Amino acid sequence: MNHLAHTLLAGNDEWLQLGGLMGDFVHGQPDPALPPRLVQGIRLHRAIDSYTDSHPEVAAARALLPPPYRRYGGILLDMWFDHLLARDFPRWSSVGLEPYSSDVRALLDRHAALLPPGLQRFRLYMQAHALPGGYARPEELAAALDGISRRLRRSNPVGEAMPVLAGLERPLQAHFEAFFPQLQLFAVQWIAAS
Repeated sequence: MNHLAHTLLAGNDEWLQLGGLMGDFVHGQPDPALPPRLVQGIRLHRAIDSYTDSHPEVAAARALLPPPYRRYGGILLDMWFDHLLARDFPRWSSVGLEPYSSDVRALLDRHAALLPPGLQRFRLYMQAHALPGGYARPEELAAALDGISRRLRRSNPVGEAMPVLAGLERPLQAHFEAFFPQLQLFAVQWIAAS
């Protein structure tokens, strides 16, 4: 899952949301000087990623991707699922997509001093592209995939994946709709147990 999903799955807890956003930018053990609830948010992010990567619906969705895209299925599905989530956001949240997206960017602004350098840079990109809500727009998703492709070390097809993903829209939507409620339940239970 990507930024929109990670913040939504963190519920209304600002520290868990911030940890959800930081999860892709913190490697290894989180800094023990960080607020404990923020560290929990980073751990929630990692738990969500592990749950997602091992889920049968996600595996079935990945299997739909033809070579050479399947090798990058984790990245592509994370981005595509955030696109589906953003596109149908009223179905998954009582808050509108644009206000929610603005709140996410404001959260990063409020806690800018705590952000790792990579997220500091990405925060500026988010502001410029009205993310994470911008992922609802296919052209914004295509631009994001192109940016990811350029940042990867090896030559890859990620930047050319939009037509493939769009061509698989219906079956990918079906897998997402079967998967996401289960992921929501997983996150709720994880938070309650933490």
